[in-house]
Amino acid sequence: MKGFMGRILRVDLTLSTVMVEEPPESIYRKYIGGIGLGGYFLRKETSGSTDPLGPENRLIFMTGPFTGTGIVSSGRHSVVAKSPLTGIWGEADVGGHWGLALKGAGYDGMIVQGSSAHPVCIYIDADSVKIEEAADCWGKDTYETEEILKARYGTDVQVQTIGQAGERQIGLAGIFTDGRDARAAARCGLGAVMGSKKLKAVVVKGNKKPELADAPTLREEMAELVKFQVANRDGMHDHGTSEGLIGNELSGDLPIRNWGRGAWDGKSERISGEEQTKQYHAVSFFCGNCVVGCGRKIRIDQGPYEGVSGSGPEFETVGSIGSNLLVDDLGAICKANELCNRYGLDTISVGGVIGFAMECYEHGLITDKDTNGLKLTWGSPEALIGLVHMIANQEMIGELLGKGVRKAAEKIGGLAKEFAIEVKGLEFPAHEPRVFNSTALGYATSNRGACHLSDMNGRFYEKALAMPEIGLFEKQDPYQVEDKAKMEAGLQNVAGLYDSLKECKFMVWFGVDTSKLLHWLNLVTGWDMSIAEFLLAGERIWNLRRQYDVDCGISRKDDTLPARILTQERGEGGSAHHLPPLNRMLSDYYVVRGWDEFGRPTEETLRRLDLVAED
Repeated sequence: MKGFMGRILRVDLTLSTVMVEEPPESIYRKYIGGIGLGGYFLRKETSGSTDPLGPENRLIFMTGPFTGTGIVSSGRHSVVAKSPLTGIWGEADVGGHWGLALKGAGYDGMIVQGSSAHPVCIYIDADSVKIEEAADCWGKDTYETEEILKARYGTDVQVQTIGQAGERQIGLAGIFTDGRDARAAARCGLGAVMGSKKLKAVVVKGNKKPELADAPTLREEMAELVKFQVANRDGMHDHGTSEGLIGNELSGDLPIRNWGRGAWDGKSERISGEEQTKQYHAVSFFCGNCVVGCGRKIRIDQGPYEGVSGSGPEFETVGSIGSNLLVDDLGAICKANELCNRYGLDTISVGGVIGFAMECYEHGLITDKDTNGLKLTWGSPEALIGLVHMIANQEMIGELLGKGVRKAAEKIGGLAKEFAIEVKGLEFPAHEPRVFNSTALGYATSNRGACHLSDMNGRFYEKALAMPEIGLFEKQDPYQVEDKAKMEAGLQNVAGLYDSLKECKFMVWFGVDTSKLLHWLNLVTGWDMSIAEFLLAGERIWNLRRQYDVDCGISRKDDTLPARILTQERGEGGSAHHLPPLNRMLSDYYVVRGWDEFGRPTEETLRRLDLVAED
């Protein structure tokens, strides 16, 4: 089998056993890899009744057919489990270099089950797999853990680890790799799953390459694409993903004051990517096989945050813990970002719960008694940094906030529910559904909860891009309702293909369309897959995850948005008076998807997608 290693590693931490499984090529072709193959195993081996923090939950790491092939921007891998934050389908995607090493060690993926009685790490190379003691790492942050494990195993290994937040099974905990450069599988609380298994880290060493069906043609095409990328990478390469922050504020596409305002008086300029470059010596970080380098590496040499170094905040982080909280102190944002990376916390959800807490504090629902005197006032750097510590250490109000905004609102009661900005229990990322109807429909229907990536960031296709393969021949009006459901479903299917191949979605800006992805897949595998079969696989992967959510009790009632988003105009900034017509779009969407009125895939749809056997 070309393009794959053909082997999945299974580690049982209860029994301390290691097995290797070899799925048939038909399964690879059906689910592609990454999120698709991970979803296949998760649905097969867990259910709606599975305890997310119990030993029966699976923690699944998957690469894809592009991993290790030299295809540009393919240094990514997927992490899949039932989410302890939301209680439904959980997934996180991460760049860096760890996935390349796992495939280089001879495995397409790894399934971890059971729970250890004491802290352990898993060491993997081409010759062995070992479950080893990790007591010396337990209690350490992610940076410290990587340093300890590289001293033990060598500087040429790749380390994926949790911080103290994961150890404490906090719902906002992520899984981190690349040390101080901090690439994060952050969303859905999957770090808590890893902590529940007493698995501190997975250390991998490997440089094998998969056999390719047509390596010469692939190399030639990659060489040409790299030239094009280097010539056209300026924005994200020079200033990172937050270089567009100012434009986002102008268009209204930025969270401001817990999603309560539409403008910030131009203050986004103070925390932009350009300011990171100017103030903190920011240079590019490159994931595996990437020449764009949208990551930031920063250093603060003076002032109250002197000593901060490593990964700089991305757009989502700056939006979530910056503008969303009215914090315009870039140094404080960088410090809070570093703390989240060290503790192993999702900066998006952290920003969501802190915005919620500040609004509760403003209305007297949280008081100084709950915070040990810390004033949770808007724009306060001290409140931001103090709450990050409280959440990670489960102190005072931080223990409740670490459960996420939905559970915190339920506990506090009263008006608190109005301030909890989430879908299906997952806090909003930093894009505004009242600006783009695609974002509204995408957040409401995403399988993991509020997510801007599950639909290829559909707003791009309302601003500039087209995708003829799904019938999207030109950009759409952001407020358009007609055909929005068709567009959104098509983009979600394609996003699933990106996440299964393990290709960075930013490649759409460099002319990498769906047909190009399929062409590369066939060059890698030697398959003769058609565009129809390829798109059907994307639709299958989306519906597989929906089946899992239905198993967990998800229905139409959950495919919604917070009342603030549906009913409150912002009155200022871009799209000041637009409210998304969600119900109409949702009904259209269910028809396009082939789901019933409750949001369940019909028997006919499941048969068409060859998912009946998995039902």
